[in-house]
Amino acid sequence: MIEGWAFYLLAIPVVLLVGLSKGGFGGGLGTLAVPALALMVDPRVAAGILLPILCTMDLVSLWSFRGHWDKANLRIMLPWAMLGLVGGALTFQYMSADMMRLMIGLMALYFVGHYLWGKYLLQRLKPQGRSHWRGGFWSGVSGYVSYIAHAGGPPIAIYLLPQHLPKSAFVGTTVLFFSVVNYTKLLPYAWFGQLNIGNLTTALILLPFAPLGVFLGVYLHRRVSDKWFYWSCYGLLFVAGVKLLTEGAMGLM
Repeated sequence: MIEGWAFYLLAIPVVLLVGLSKGGFGGGLGTLAVPALALMVDPRVAAGILLPILCTMDLVSLWSFRGHWDKANLRIMLPWAMLGLVGGALTFQYMSADMMRLMIGLMALYFVGHYLWGKYLLQRLKPQGRSHWRGGFWSGVSGYVSYIAHAGGPPIAIYLLPQHLPKSAFVGTTVLFFSVVNYTKLLPYAWFGQLNIGNLTTALILLPFAPLGVFLGVYLHRRVSDKWFYWSCYGLLFVAGVKLLTEGAMGLM
């Protein structure tokens, strides 16, 4: 169990931010979680602590967006996501903490770039329909990075956003997708020791903030523009990405 107060000063806001994202406010800001916590603990520990919290959030999100999902897209996405999870499980144990920091730092910077791409380019493009090859590719990537760092949101957004789905349909589809992905991850995480007593105890302390964040996200999803919220949080994600990238590269050198 992690006992340092500084960790919880960081972890509580992170859990609330992830909950906001799960509740449909703030887009892919769940990607902030592992990069932020990896500033203080081993990324593998951070991922293990967060998974039970994510699974709890998924239950609240599923209820809040029940019925608001695109079944045709999910039939394309989920099988490939499972293959991505298998790839993540097979390679995760061979990664050092510095390799993880380097990879997560790169992913964080990529996600910031993806947000800017979506903000300034996506709205100018014509809507695209469903696609087996695009859906399969990005769902596989999402499954892989979701296993490594719970950061599968942006690859799925790359596939779904060009379809210009209604806001609640987009959120509902991602909610069901990641609920299946996260509950599937429980078995390999337990097998590789990431759900040990220490990580589970730390997760239990943070757990009360999970539904609070989701309910707040659902409330804001229905009432508030998230323009400035996006900018501030993606700015923090950019800073965390640069720091992790630098630390990981220096550690490997």
